[in-house]
Amino acid sequence: MIVWLNGTHGAGKTTTSVFVQELLPDSRVFDAEKVGETLMDITPGLPRTNNFQHWPPWRPLVVETARHVLDYTGGTLVIPMTVLVEPYWREISTGLAQHGILVRHFVLHADEEILLRRIAGDTVTGPNSPFRLQYVEPYAEAARTWLHQAAEVVDTTHLTPEQTAQHIAEAVKS
Repeated sequence: MIVWLNGTHGAGKTTTSVFVQELLPDSRVFDAEKVGETLMDITPGLPRTNNFQHWPPWRPLVVETARHVLDYTGGTLVIPMTVLVEPYWREISTGLAQHGILVRHFVLHADEEILLRRIAGDTVTGPNSPFRLQYVEPYAEAARTWLHQAAEVVDTTHLTPEQTAQHIAEAVKS
């Protein structure tokens, strides 16, 4: 099984994923961003883009990496990864389904005011990260048009990452 934690940058996916992993027996965290970083290291570089998800190899490589890790280890993979482009999500989720991998897709959602406050106070990437801020509106658009219908939405506005993880773990176990 895969527990996919989606949501905009700064929503708490990476922090929450650690707590989810602790609550689900035989689970591991797989950061699909590392697949993108590997593609960014190719020299000479791939065609320029502002997001490695736009490179066609990224999506099937995420599917294949997850599949091979699960074949090797079994259990559950917790994947904290923002995917806001509907065709990209369909490609990934369809690819995983074709391998018989169950995906529980959760979106960590916070009211925009709270999200902006969290981004402003971020001590990891720095306050008011331009990278995180540039995805606030694309996330809102995806949430309005398809994302919230394609996932189990967890409103984290008034939850800690630990409480969010508890909610997700309980949903997965039920």
